[in-house]
Amino acid sequence: MRICLIHPNYHSGGAEIAGNWPPAWVAYIAGALKSAGFTDIHFIDAMTDHLSPADLRVKLAEMQPDVVGTTAITPSIYVAEETLKLASEVLPRAVTVLGGIHATFMYKQVLSQAPHIDVIVRGEGEEIIVDLIRAIDAGRWPADRAAIKGLAYRDGDEIVATPAAPTVKDIDAISPDWSLLKWDQYTYVPLGVKVAIPNMARGCPFTCSFCSQWKFWRDYRVRDPIKVVDEIEELVVKHGVGFFILADEEPTINRRKFIQFCEELIRRDLPRRVQWGINTRVTDIMRDKDLLPLYRRAGLVHVSLGTEAAAQLKLDQFNKETKVEENKEAIRLLREADIFTEAQFIVGLDNETPETLEETYQMAWDWQPDLANWAMYTPWPFTPLFQELGDKVEIFDFSKYNFVTPIMRPAAMDRDELLDRVMNNYRRFYSKKALFHYPWRGTGYRRKYLLGCLKAFMKAGFARQFYDLGKVDYWGPQSKGKLNFNFDRTRTIAPAQMEDWQSKQDIAAQKRAAKLSRTGDFVMPNGAEVKACGGGDQQMEEARTTEPAE
Repeated sequence: MRICLIHPNYHSGGAEIAGNWPPAWVAYIAGALKSAGFTDIHFIDAMTDHLSPADLRVKLAEMQPDVVGTTAITPSIYVAEETLKLASEVLPRAVTVLGGIHATFMYKQVLSQAPHIDVIVRGEGEEIIVDLIRAIDAGRWPADRAAIKGLAYRDGDEIVATPAAPTVKDIDAISPDWSLLKWDQYTYVPLGVKVAIPNMARGCPFTCSFCSQWKFWRDYRVRDPIKVVDEIEELVVKHGVGFFILADEEPTINRRKFIQFCEELIRRDLPRRVQWGINTRVTDIMRDKDLLPLYRRAGLVHVSLGTEAAAQLKLDQFNKETKVEENKEAIRLLREADIFTEAQFIVGLDNETPETLEETYQMAWDWQPDLANWAMYTPWPFTPLFQELGDKVEIFDFSKYNFVTPIMRPAAMDRDELLDRVMNNYRRFYSKKALFHYPWRGTGYRRKYLLGCLKAFMKAGFARQFYDLGKVDYWGPQSKGKLNFNFDRTRTIAPAQMEDWQSKQDIAAQKRAAKLSRTGDFVMPNGAEVKACGGGDQQMEEARTTEPAE
């Protein structure tokens, strides 16, 4: 049984400016398959290698795999679909498999528009893919597909989803195979070292309305910190990794285990050989202010904070439980601990104005993080906020759902002005940092790191890859009114997906009504329950469903 995993060739002007990122999903899926006895596994990184469809055809024809699998986040879904279409043409007998967050929740949309995909893996893939490959290897595919949990597929004119598989309970038993990756290709530009993205925990106990991770992982589970450090030590010793970013949504949630993780890194003297970064919440930094020196000794050098918005109104809309003044204090605490800070702002909702964008710039400069990022709001089609926005979402070209393209059109300005004002924030912030801060403040490692970050921005800016500026033909304020965001407006939501959403909304409304009648809890006029930080009930459905394909 020969298996080929392909990372789709999708690019945007966002996170890529900081380097080439290793696709961790390949290591985790391959590790699970090898542990189950499937060792003939191959990997094609079409993204990093910039492979054309013609190049991919040649590689697949030479390899002749029995199974071809790929994954997709929302913006890469069309490329992933085309990748599997190509595979089905070159290898008509091969089973084509798609996984990832977009396909998990939008399987009816995907299977409506991509019938050449044989099966979708819904949810965490390690255990489901093993069950699937065992069935294929034993000749039980497709006869036994209905008995395998966590799948979606077409059965004649129906789109079928089997019951959701349970989450992986023993995540410490997962053993990723990092050897499949060509490590010389994955470089963190600010430091010029190899980079990895290991995983310490899965899931998130918070349910921010714009996020989907809590829906995908469902349960919040933390790995044994000792085993995580074992994995990092392997990445450092065997593969020469010099920087890693924990893939977790918020690795500091479990304070005890995060401390244990840091102490184990120090005990093994790993901070001398590898540094690392995390994303986390302002509230955790405030909680752990006395521990920040320990975190820095463990090699933590970069913290990206979800400050999200300057206006408290937006923080409340996102179901964040932070206050604006806490953001400034958290950045100050990190700066005093000699940890680089990156403030993340979400912009571009329907209520954005020139004044609110200016406010985010003024706050960013007042707070003085080392880095600031203004990400365009991207209304993931499987999040609560997407459906709350309703007809305010008018673009369904998912290839543009990449944090850099203005999907929403604010009421107070058009998309051209929105992009220009965001670029104006970047220009002012980084010009002043480059002239008055980065070259002169701090010495040694701090100066090297910040100048490396500036190099990454300048490299992407001159190449006009930053924020996809080259693709939309943006050259500056003079470009307003002339930009082309290249939206494919023929893209719509498939009828089967719309019917599924309506069904879930009806079920949720019935549950809310029942709860209100039982408890007398207050319910907002739009039907949303009042919760401190989300607390949504939108988990993966557990029952088998069928819908006619359109």
